[in-house]
Amino acid sequence: MTDDDLIRPFQIEGGGLRGRLVRLGPTADEIIRRHGYPPVLSALLGEALALTALLAGALKFDGAFSLQARGDGPVSMLLADYFSPGRMRGYLSYDADRVAALDGHGPGGVTVPRLLGGGYLAFTVDQGDDTERYQGIVGMEGATLADCAHHYFRESEQIDSAIRLAAAPDPGGAWRAGGVMIQRLPDGDPALLARGAEARPEDTEDDWRRAVTLLATARSDELLSSDITADQLLYRLYHEDGVRVFDPVPLRFGCTCSRQRADRVLRSLSDAALEDLIVDGRLDVTCEFCNAFYEFRPDDYLSRSATRAET
Repeated sequence: MTDDDLIRPFQIEGGGLRGRLVRLGPTADEIIRRHGYPPVLSALLGEALALTALLAGALKFDGAFSLQARGDGPVSMLLADYFSPGRMRGYLSYDADRVAALDGHGPGGVTVPRLLGGGYLAFTVDQGDDTERYQGIVGMEGATLADCAHHYFRESEQIDSAIRLAAAPDPGGAWRAGGVMIQRLPDGDPALLARGAEARPEDTEDDWRRAVTLLATARSDELLSSDITADQLLYRLYHEDGVRVFDPVPLRFGCTCSRQRADRVLRSLSDAALEDLIVDGRLDVTCEFCNAFYEFRPDDYLSRSATRAET
């Protein structure tokens, strides 16, 4: 039995530690193959998708969670979205010449300084027009996306966190991505209070160090393997301490683009901006996330400022 495209929440018994395991198979492959990126960039996007699912799975919200990285490296922007209860999409912008100049193009070359350079990482939760949007921003520090996320939790949330990520094609060429994240429950959390007098600071510190050490033993091939289920991997890591799993959240590819959305964007543009978009007498709109293509007639939009103001 295998399982793919899911977030599996879990808790390590007795240690006051919670976590999520993410496994992306067909969903990662569908998102990545739409773009035709070089392998090293496909691996970067795969890790971003896994990290986005891990972080979104830790929150209770109804709306959209976005991970965005902007840098001055060959990859200028990386974006991955999660829409509750489990739709995902993602893409990146890059300079093809700068990427081609990099030494080595395999997934093993996925490092933040090499690909994204200096910049920032932002996490955004948007639950709609009637709620306040939350955004956390932190400078990109570390060699990997996991390192950058560690830095965010350390600086912005003051939550001890440990993350492992992986992304690579399987022997058949289909892309897969996966990850595990554990967090130390804050003081006052019901799961920690349930331990009562046993929850001494020195005990919880030892529990945390042990859990992090065990997480470090999770190999990339185990995170990605279609022959090892999520539960089997969690059991391998934490069976001696006891691990409790909760209902999984299924994941799938899903884009929010539509012809109607593209129409609204075009109606919001000035004539000058519209004229810049006209190619061979057509207004063509291509979604950067899914490469869906929408064709429009320029005459339906030019010199319609009054209509644009009304909409």
